[in-house]
Amino acid sequence: MKKYVIQRFLQLIPILLGITFLSFAMMRAAGSDVVTQMYTNRGAEVSQEVIDARRAELGLDRPFIVQYFDWLTGMLSGDMGNSYVSGNPVFSTFISKLPATLLLTAMSILMTVVISIPLGILAAVNHGRVTDLLLRFCSFIGNALPNFFVAMLLMQLLSIKLGWLPVICEGVTLKSVLMPALTLAISMSAKYMRQVRATVLEELNKDYVLGAQARGVRSSVILWKNVIKSSMLTIITLLALSIGSLLGGTAIIESIFMWDGVGKLAVDAINMRDYPIIQAYVVWMAVIYVLVNLVTDLLYHQLDPRIRLGVVKG
Repeated sequence: MKKYVIQRFLQLIPILLGITFLSFAMMRAAGSDVVTQMYTNRGAEVSQEVIDARRAELGLDRPFIVQYFDWLTGMLSGDMGNSYVSGNPVFSTFISKLPATLLLTAMSILMTVVISIPLGILAAVNHGRVTDLLLRFCSFIGNALPNFFVAMLLMQLLSIKLGWLPVICEGVTLKSVLMPALTLAISMSAKYMRQVRATVLEELNKDYVLGAQARGVRSSVILWKNVIKSSMLTIITLLALSIGSLLGGTAIIESIFMWDGVGKLAVDAINMRDYPIIQAYVVWMAVIYVLVNLVTDLLYHQLDPRIRLGVVKG
């Protein structure tokens, strides 16, 4: 196991480097100058000499490859530079946004699990009945609604009509996180409920289930001790992918609710051409997906002994 983990990390180092290089190159090829954009956003008009001096101060007048290796060397030594806009250290700025993103991720996943898994199992057990048809119809509606529309509906209902929750988030609190988390959970639950239903149905139709039923084993025992356990591989894969995307920040939802996480930070940085912040976000996303995939592989190994990491058996 330890050897496998080390091998995976070594294999992923070139991938991480490639991602950082491509993102660095695409930002520089975006077609707009960060210094000009910065002064434009401030509503200031300055001479070309001032712009050139500022570009030299930030190191933007140097060749691209030199800028990249300077940034990479600094990042590997723990220095991600300073924000072009605020002048604050990138690392501390990014870290300050992580609690909000972690809270939103945890609440969204918790709500998704509570909603999608029980309803998916219920739909599978009642296959072809009214309950199944109703749940499938609701999941279809949930999949069809975009996140921003769900957010507006929840604002109208929970904030404006009922007054239970604030329209705009008031700090990183449990009350403020409920509505953005519920918005994300509704969309994810609609998709995952169908996946859970399909996976459980597939397991229920396998021979070992029919054999257990023939021996007189209760259906509830078969469902919870065998079928659900076998279905967990698919469920864990789905949740792992969601955790990766949520930890990267959900820019649209965070912007709508003014939730101060890394997604909103990235959107603001893109609008301001704040390259160091954008690059930190890209590194964060790459590392998150690498770790999530690695943890998922390890969980596969624990849940299914037939899976042998790095070994293919006939």
